[in-house]
Amino acid sequence: MNTIDTAKKVNNGKWIFLAIVAGLYFVTAVADLSLVKDALFDFAMLVKKVAPVLAFVFVLIFLSNLYFDPQKINKFVGEGSGVKGWITSIIGGVLSAGPAYVWYPLLGDWREKGMKDGFIITFFYSRAIKLPILPVMVYYFGLPFTLILAFYMILFSVINGIFVEKFLARI
Repeated sequence: MNTIDTAKKVNNGKWIFLAIVAGLYFVTAVADLSLVKDALFDFAMLVKKVAPVLAFVFVLIFLSNLYFDPQKINKFVGEGSGVKGWITSIIGGVLSAGPAYVWYPLLGDWREKGMKDGFIITFFYSRAIKLPILPVMVYYFGLPFTLILAFYMILFSVINGIFVEKFLARI
């Protein structure tokens, strides 16, 4: 199966999922219209809360498309990047802020340009280390505990990234 056939299947899956969700909303509206109104209101509030962060991420995507061509992305987080790619993914994950799902479009764009899946996994696992919370952790748990925990979070982010790469290579 070539890439075009796979892309068509994925795109069809998106439309099927959308149709299922719309159908569920319709069935729910028939059963209890106020429940659907509440759900749509909650969705609108979520969009209102997430929109600024999403706009920021889309600006980052625009800037990355403007300044980072696929060769530069491959240099830092592509197939031949080696240790540099792991370090870039770890630092990017630790420094990233906001909900994880707002990073999906940017990382998806970089993945299309050559970012390895293992680096994406490492990025998301490294997000567990929150810089603003580290001083609080040191205060409550001590410096040795905080350093060991951060070390293991980074170590296992890389191990999980490697594991996913090996697993996806077999599929």
